[in-house]
Amino acid sequence: LLPTILHYLSLRKALLRGGRRKNNGVILTFAFPQRYFTAQPRLSLLSFLYQVSFLSFINFEEIQIQINPTKKSLLYRHGFKHYIHNNPILLMAQMSSESLPPLPEHRIVLGCGSVGVDFLASVASYPKPDDKIRSTSLKFSIFFSQVQGGGNAGNALTCVARLGLNPRLISKVANDAQGRSILEELESDGVDTSFFIVSEEGNSPFTYIIVDNETKTRTCIHTPGYPPLIPDELSQSQLLSALDGANMVYFDGRLYETALIIAKEAACKNIPILVDAEREREGLDDLLNFASYAICSARFPQAWTKAPSLPSALLSMLLRLPNLKFVIVTLGEDGCIMLERSVNGGSDAEEIDIQVLLESLKQGKDESKTIPTCISSVVTKLSANGIGTVFGRLFIGTAEKIPPSELVDTTGAGDAFIGAVVYALCAGMPPEKMLPFAAQVAASGCRALGARTGLPHRTDPRLATFL
Repeated sequence: LLPTILHYLSLRKALLRGGRRKNNGVILTFAFPQRYFTAQPRLSLLSFLYQVSFLSFINFEEIQIQINPTKKSLLYRHGFKHYIHNNPILLMAQMSSESLPPLPEHRIVLGCGSVGVDFLASVASYPKPDDKIRSTSLKFSIFFSQVQGGGNAGNALTCVARLGLNPRLISKVANDAQGRSILEELESDGVDTSFFIVSEEGNSPFTYIIVDNETKTRTCIHTPGYPPLIPDELSQSQLLSALDGANMVYFDGRLYETALIIAKEAACKNIPILVDAEREREGLDDLLNFASYAICSARFPQAWTKAPSLPSALLSMLLRLPNLKFVIVTLGEDGCIMLERSVNGGSDAEEIDIQVLLESLKQGKDESKTIPTCISSVVTKLSANGIGTVFGRLFIGTAEKIPPSELVDTTGAGDAFIGAVVYALCAGMPPEKMLPFAAQVAASGCRALGARTGLPHRTDPRLATFL
């Protein structure tokens, strides 16, 4: 095994810098039976490879290495489940360019929002006051770094880049070790950081993240960057250059003063805008007025609209935000709900209460399916008592049922979902395809520690059926 790995490593001197920018690479998967790990508990070289190339562990029995070969390889596949119990080592190589659909024609996405460094600690259970506890160790955890890039916008656009688009990001860091690390990691994934503002003083943003292995939850303690980004730091020429050729603009709700200037210019150029409405923030209301699409956390719609139920809150958002084409609320393991506005509804369409329609759609769920699915209504006149009516379609998207043994960390799952939706919109996917695709991308990210380690590339076999 080790000579084989070294052979492929020799094709590229730096997997991190060179291997993750291309869209026509090869995914090499080395898979082992559990007994191999028992016999070889300290494979230091494999652990080192995990650190420098962000390998994906699946059930801690499968490792993926992505490289850029100098010449094409043949497509070679084998059934994983059959060989995992019979062969100590299985090599599978999959070419990405032959079997995948073409990338969207317009691939430039501009984002504005938060970035940072995440310091991750995985613990058996969340500590009680005045407790002293130790972090738990995954296999090989003494070798791979638990410090990685973070921030909603940084995570979402990293996902966008790995799926094959060309993202640009406007944000701010300090000229310190953390700031340089943030820029280097984003650049290694293909995110254009040329529009960043770099301060010679202050500190870059960072977050302490405690991952609770018992409840499968995470707690974030964030320290914002200083000094904050102010609109005057982004010149008009930089703004126009950043928007040049952009197919979509994405905001995570932070840096709202600068985001509003970008949103106004994008609206003048008729560039669609997607807003992440995670929680109520200063300036978010103004930003939402420019939004073509909104993706919300579970609590936001009712908190923002004061509506009595979640579906009525989604309807209220469409009424209050006339530019909004759809709104999605993400619900974790319960999937998501999407309400899409229709401009073709007839005045004689039958009216139905949105809560009643939602309950009806839930009856169509197939609980036996473990992969993400989508259930949709026809275009109808949707109503909510005391709120109003909207012509539109209601969708329920289910989440992947991740086996407990594979669920590692939900940090950044929402960012991954948003990144996948951005890709789907650029690719022209219909909602019936977009929602399962986004759920699958988010689920892939939950199989590794941190927000970015498990983010899939476009060539990931788990995405093949959704693409």
